[in-house]
Amino acid sequence: MNMFLNGLKRSGLGPLLLLTILLAVVLPLSLDIFRLNLVGKYLSYAFVAVGLVMVWGYGGVLSLGQGVFFGLGGYAMAMFLKLEASDPITTKIQSTPGIPDFMDWNQITELPTFWLPFKSLPLTLILVIAVPTLLAWIISYAMFKRRVGGVYFAIITQAVSLIVTVLIIGQQGYTGGVNGMTDLKTVLGWDTRTDSAKYILYFLCVALLIASILLCRWVQKSKCGTLLLAMRDKEDRVRFSGYDVADFKIFTFCLAAALSGIGGALFALQVGFMSPSFVGIVPSIEMVIYAAVGGRLSLVGAVYGALLVNAGKTLFSESFPDLWLFLMAALFIGVTMAFPMGLAGLVESHIKPWWTRRQAERRLNVERIAAAHASYPEAPATQAPRGRDDSLPPGVSGQQA
Repeated sequence: MNMFLNGLKRSGLGPLLLLTILLAVVLPLSLDIFRLNLVGKYLSYAFVAVGLVMVWGYGGVLSLGQGVFFGLGGYAMAMFLKLEASDPITTKIQSTPGIPDFMDWNQITELPTFWLPFKSLPLTLILVIAVPTLLAWIISYAMFKRRVGGVYFAIITQAVSLIVTVLIIGQQGYTGGVNGMTDLKTVLGWDTRTDSAKYILYFLCVALLIASILLCRWVQKSKCGTLLLAMRDKEDRVRFSGYDVADFKIFTFCLAAALSGIGGALFALQVGFMSPSFVGIVPSIEMVIYAAVGGRLSLVGAVYGALLVNAGKTLFSESFPDLWLFLMAALFIGVTMAFPMGLAGLVESHIKPWWTRRQAERRLNVERIAAAHASYPEAPATQAPRGRDDSLPPGVSGQQA
């Protein structure tokens, strides 16, 4: 057991193991399916928070437009689900059967060309990652190659999220407009609304999230991760050492976009709809809050941050519908002011030192007790009293015999 614990401590996978046990064992056994489905929704946001740890915590680049990549991944999956729900039999009452209902309402009589790849599930899964990554590459290549960074990059990503939101709302006939895409029920005929399907989707989300954390941890432990930290602190020194700083930033930004796209696709699967309200500036800033609360240098902390903030939002909105926005603001401000490095920083600065001191005190007490026992010699063994020999007749002693 001690060897196992020491191995976890050396590898640094202890927090990830605890998170896995919490998500895969504790929560499914303690929550009903409705609440567990909510947790699955929160975990889809955690993909974005994990990506922000890489691009912001390690790369030093703050992005305020991650909702764009989350929304693109979600819309890619929603387009496949919407096409499956719009088969000619189901939509036979429309003017043009076989196309989504919002297209028929907007007098579109033929499925647009860019919708055709989403008839295939394998192509859709590829596009869930490829579309956000491609847009991230275009933005980051245009910015980082010209050494645009800092607050200017944050403002540009905000502008991109606003542009994409306006584009989605404006093209109502092709995207569903402000209402988004609804009535997403099945995947290849499999009903995603049943309790068993919700359990499967939840565990799929947990598995992909743990795999994403392991991937990001591998990047952190590699030479790329070391250079990202060096670039964050002293970018000019890395550049003068002969490395192309822009390429590393582009890679990290594209990685975060791909993770966000996966989260968006899982969100669409579990919730059953997708709308532009998850793409704009406000949700993008909320996603930054997840990473800030959990700890922008901790992959596991970012997941806890997403869970805490979203659970607080749900709890406050249910209990205090008129005050929940103020309570959420107080939670964010209080955590960031008291613990600038988030919950993970709290663990590193307070809990781990306390645990180390406690373990040291326990070892010291054991050593003191052992030393005290060693300082006193053992007492000589006392001779047991000689008992009466019951084999002799009464009144006759052993000596007389």
